[in-house]
Amino acid sequence: MIDPKMYLNPKLSSAEVELEPIRAGFGRGLLEAGHRDVNVVALCADLTESTKMDAFAKSYPERFVEIGIAEQNLVTVAAGMSLAGKVPFISSYAAFSPGRNWEQIRTTVCLNQTNVKVVGSHAGVSVGPDGATHQMLEDIALMRVLPNMVVVVPADSIEAGKATLALASHIGGAYLRLARDKSPIVTTDKTPFSLGKANVLRSGTDLTIVACGTMVYEALMAAEQLAIAGIEAEVINAAVIKPLDTSTILASARKTGAVMTVEEAQMAGGLGGAVAETLTENTPTPMTRVGLQDRFGESGTTAQLFDNFGLSAPHLVKRARELIKRKSA
Repeated sequence: MIDPKMYLNPKLSSAEVELEPIRAGFGRGLLEAGHRDVNVVALCADLTESTKMDAFAKSYPERFVEIGIAEQNLVTVAAGMSLAGKVPFISSYAAFSPGRNWEQIRTTVCLNQTNVKVVGSHAGVSVGPDGATHQMLEDIALMRVLPNMVVVVPADSIEAGKATLALASHIGGAYLRLARDKSPIVTTDKTPFSLGKANVLRSGTDLTIVACGTMVYEALMAAEQLAIAGIEAEVINAAVIKPLDTSTILASARKTGAVMTVEEAQMAGGLGGAVAETLTENTPTPMTRVGLQDRFGESGTTAQLFDNFGLSAPHLVKRARELIKRKSA
């Protein structure tokens, strides 16, 4: 378990909490991965600056390939480079990769077990004004179902940097999901991160909130509001959705007796699906899933969209109270 005083941003609950796009952490992590390993290469589909590959491209132009708007080629070229001993990171908007090239990812990365890291930027409704076509909500489910695929959804820019370095060292296919808009920095440089391990960010006994990505902050804020009413929520950052840290989630579920999952994605098949499968097979527990309920996104600001789709902290508090009543009944 993490000691919040040491491993959570001390400004987390204040108006002074720092904001930064999660994708910015990926950019720093990729550059550092390039420093550490000459085999790390980067390929982009004409979105170098938006996906934060630009620093790597400037530092290592001989290791950067601009594929253009051709996401299928983006994957297949990277798979070939992997077979030649390189460690390819490929980036585009998540709506296009893995949205457009899922079949190529399935065949050239997963089936052939190549060492390609797929980076899907601008995921979730927090893409904002770009609207439903660019708000990729199905990617967690799409990538989680693939054999030989690791799926990571970092909570903030700091964790995104750590995840990038971890994936650079990991042998095998991986998907890193990044949000576009600025979001609160939840963790610190000292907060641990490892593939296959979830972190308990707040201890509680009344219910468990399992969250990923931008929803980790909302879950922590909801837990603070619930605490005022005497409800102690345990908050788990499940940044690594596959392989899921089942032991940490099951231990928490057995302690609290109620579980709520929160994700900025379709509920079907994503984090909520993974946790539901784990609980059903091991410890059947009253559960609520929060996410997009079988619908597409809309245009708006991040705050407007989070409120509209029930993803903001006040909505989580309401759903948690309903779950507690169901647990008591």
